[in-house]
Amino acid sequence: MRISLPLLSTAVGLGLTAAVLGTGPAATAAAPQEPVRAAQLGYQPSAGSSGEDAAANRAFFEAVVKSVAEKRAANPSAAAAVTVYYSATNAPSFRSQISRSAQIWNSSVSNVRLAESSSGADFAYYEGNDSRGSYASTNGHGSGYIFLDYRQNQQYDSTRVTAHETGHVLGLPDHYSGPCSELMSGGGPGPSCTNPYPNSTERSRVNQLWANGFQAALDKALEKASQR
Repeated sequence: MRISLPLLSTAVGLGLTAAVLGTGPAATAAAPQEPVRAAQLGYQPSAGSSGEDAAANRAFFEAVVKSVAEKRAANPSAAAAVTVYYSATNAPSFRSQISRSAQIWNSSVSNVRLAESSSGADFAYYEGNDSRGSYASTNGHGSGYIFLDYRQNQQYDSTRVTAHETGHVLGLPDHYSGPCSELMSGGGPGPSCTNPYPNSTERSRVNQLWANGFQAALDKALEKASQR
């Protein structure tokens, strides 16, 4: 999967057409143009891609963590659990897949949870048509998104695509050579693979990243706030 770099939003989602998802929007939403394409993580390897783009994945994850940490620093009395907020407003056709993806991750890991928000989201989902397929992207400046391509979602299991792309938001890189049991193998195992769940190694990695990475980001955010 390719991952561009805007902050909070990354793993490849499979877009569904109106025939699959019901009545589609009158006009499909175009992906934001601000992010740089070279920093994308997609559901399938693209021509010229090297598979895992470690730098892009790290930038996307760090952007999300920073966004969440800054909000926590501004409201230190908030609950201890780390919550990442997303917006599905611009991907109405995929609302059920997005909700299911959040449920899957929330039941799989303990150090971070995903929740929908109508404002102040850390990342957003978009839908439409794109020859590159579905992908997670960030501009490296504290904002990001996941784009879900209609055609790809006709070919692959949409919930797996969405859960995979969301895995990028939580810090996981692509690993196309992995088996179907590995969520971040994305489209590598082929269209017959419908597994939307992360395996034990992926779950452990996300818990580790959000326990250690978030605390470091929070410390920096608190230090910055105290200097104002």
